[in-house]
Order: sequence, then structure tokens, then C-alpha cells
Amino acid sequence: MAANPLQEELLTIATTTAAAAAAVLVDGLDRARTTVETKTTGTDMVTEMDKAAERLIVDSILAARPGDSILGEEGTDRPGTTGVRWIVDPIDGTTNYLYAHAGFAVSIAAEVDGIIEVGVVHDPLHREVFTAIRGDGAQRNGIPISASTETRLGHALIATGFSYEPERRRRQAAVLLEVLPLIRDIRRMGAASVDLCSVACGRVDGYYERGLQPWDYAAGALIAREAGALVSSLDGEEPDFGFCLAAPAAIAEQLRPLLREHGAGSA
Repeated sequence: MAANPLQEELLTIATTTAAAAAAVLVDGLDRARTTVETKTTGTDMVTEMDKAAERLIVDSILAARPGDSILGEEGTDRPGTTGVRWIVDPIDGTTNYLYAHAGFAVSIAAEVDGIIEVGVVHDPLHREVFTAIRGDGAQRNGIPISASTETRLGHALIATGFSYEPERRRRQAAVLLEVLPLIRDIRRMGAASVDLCSVACGRVDGYYERGLQPWDYAAGALIAREAGALVSSLDGEEPDFGFCLAAPAAIAEQLRPLLREHGAGSA
């Protein structure tokens, strides 16, 4: 299905805005952080660069489309009148960013009347820009990508993430102890959007995590789906805070019951 003019417009805005925000972040890697605050726990960090990047993104979007609504991780929650809502994570993988560790990204999704139509994940240190338009496939740096064709769970490389809350991390580690012997290996990048894009390009065979917010997965989930992966909750519904699972169908059908059996949905 060819992209429509609104989708093309939203993709252009998202791509150029994410690139500008990513450039600001890369420039900031070599400067001392003037503030490092905590969010919900002592390990969930936010920097002045999160806030600066979100301001840049919000200002850029509103300059192009002043009537749109915007939801951002760093507190932006602006109502709109157009039916278009932007869902923004200025730095997905803040801890990686603080350590100048590759694996952080700018994530921008555009939702029209409640449906995600466009997703962009810009990973500057890997020099990768993942994009998708609903119904028109997914790309990395302008080249079409597709999810893994692996069908055997025992040969599957699976990515995951962990909560910042200590007790939940303990429970998630217990689930991993049950899953790890049944798969090829595990990877933990530290940014949900990057993990979802890794599923999209076949860099990993699947990904799961509990406790994501909309800005964590909105863009990446669309990119993974458009690359041929299934993206859902443990119950097969839309991903949400309760759970996000992304994998090609054959792996998802084996991984979902395994995760349910070991309580991943409540870990």
C-alpha cells in the first residue's frame, strides 16, 4: 500500500526532527552533565539533555503543525485539534547516554485518530535511522528490512529489558533464569526502541519486556510490525505497560506460552 500525503508529511517531520535532536545529543556526549536527576528510582536517570532534546522536538513539531497534540517522556502533554498526536522519547536509553554507551536513540511516532501511522528511531552512534509507515514497510537508512526467519526457539537470540525498580528486577531475573536455557542466548541493550528495531532488521530473533510506556515502544513497535514481526502483549492484544513481545510468528508462538508459564506478565 502506497503511503498517503499525510503519512509522508508526518514521516518527513519525524525524520528531520529526530536527526536534529540526535545531533544535539551527540554534541552533548563530550560535555559534563550539569544535572543528573532521578525519576522513579535511583537508577532511572534523567539529564538536562533529555529535557533539551524534548524541547527541540516539541518546538520543531509545533512549528510545522501547530494544531497537533504531543506526548513526551519528559512531561510534555499538549492537547491538539487535528487528530494527530506525536509520541516522543527524546533519549530512549538515558543510562546508556550518560555513559556514552552506544544503544540510545531518539524515538518519534505519529498517531492519527488513535492509530500509529509513522515511526522513526534514530540511533546516532550506530548511524542507523529506522523508519516505517503503516502499510508501507520498514527501512533502515532507506533500505527495506525484514524480521528474522528463524523458527526454532532453541536457536533464537532474544533481547529483553529490566525495570529500574529493584524488586521487579529481581522477579524479572527469575523469569530469565527459566527462559535462558531454552533459547540460544539473551541480549540486553538498554533501550526498548533499539531492541524493537533489532527485531525489525533480524539482529535479534525476538524481544520481550514488561513495564514500557507508550513513548518507549510506539515507534519501534510499528517498525517491527512493518518488517514482518508480531508485536503484542502476552494475551495477543496491543502492547502496553503490562507487556510487549515482538518476534516473527514462529518464535512468538513458542515464546509467549513460555513467558506466561513463568509469570513474566506479573514479574
